[in-house]
Amino acid sequence: MKLSDILIFLNIKEKLNNDIIINKINNLKIAQKRDLSFFSNIKYLDQLKKTKSSACLIQKKYVNFLPKNCYPIISENPQLDFIKISNLFYKNLLIDKINQEIMSKKEIKIKFKKISFGKNFICEKNVKIGKNVSIGHNVVIKDNTTIDDNVVIGSNVIISHSIIEKNVNICDGSVIGKKGFGFKFHNGEVIRIPHIGKVIIKKNSEIGSNCNIDRGSISDTIIGENTFLDNQIQIAHNVKIGNFCMIAAQVGISGSTVIGNNVSIGGQSGISGHLKIGNNVKIGGKSGVLKNIDDNKTVMGYPAMEFRNFIKRNKSK
Repeated sequence: MKLSDILIFLNIKEKLNNDIIINKINNLKIAQKRDLSFFSNIKYLDQLKKTKSSACLIQKKYVNFLPKNCYPIISENPQLDFIKISNLFYKNLLIDKINQEIMSKKEIKIKFKKISFGKNFICEKNVKIGKNVSIGHNVVIKDNTTIDDNVVIGSNVIISHSIIEKNVNICDGSVIGKKGFGFKFHNGEVIRIPHIGKVIIKKNSEIGSNCNIDRGSISDTIIGENTFLDNQIQIAHNVKIGNFCMIAAQVGISGSTVIGNNVSIGGQSGISGHLKIGNNVKIGGKSGVLKNIDDNKTVMGYPAMEFRNFIKRNKSK
């Protein structure tokens, strides 16, 4: 889409010296030439200064932070305008629809020669599956999914828009790669946010029963190597979890939070969105994490605080 057409769509009356083609939308960090991005959160100011995007929706007061290569699209509400443009590019990803083009049992056996699967296995056309993969009963593997060697998938699992690396175990009832929880209310309307990213589960990891891992809205949701999720865990869109992490049952992690390596999270804890949790962090059960946590910290409580402060506070009661 031409940048000039995007300006017309947003009712911006401005003539461009050099019109360019915008190929796709992206976040500030991973955007490349001919991408369009947006800036609406001061937490990402460093990313704004370094972005390679060709155009950026931005409030006027932040324009001076943009690199020279990036054209500023002045907006009172950059995030809302970005969502509207996203809907132009990715209408088909607003809602996860049923694909009627599925492979027959015979086609599955011909295409994937070294896998085993149970009853009622549904596999859509645009899927890749490696060797020695075991698939349970009532499993649905949807478009844009790649499954590597030696993966074990339990029964009643749904996977879409995902990359599952080697030696991963996904237990019964989990849903991997569904669209995330994203929308905006504006002038009495609900504007949905398309989710164009993937879920990437890296090698040797395990996903417990009845977990939900949402695909990214723009970037990917990532579960690191040798990371283990217990049952009934919610991982929201764009979350990044490092290697050798252990997350106990009923934990919820909100969107765009980044978790380091070797992190342990106790059961029924909640972590707010757009946070950074450092390496070697331990979070006690039933904690509520509302701010960033530095490396090597142990925290507990609501709001989560350093463990020694939590003990002192509770001793005084």
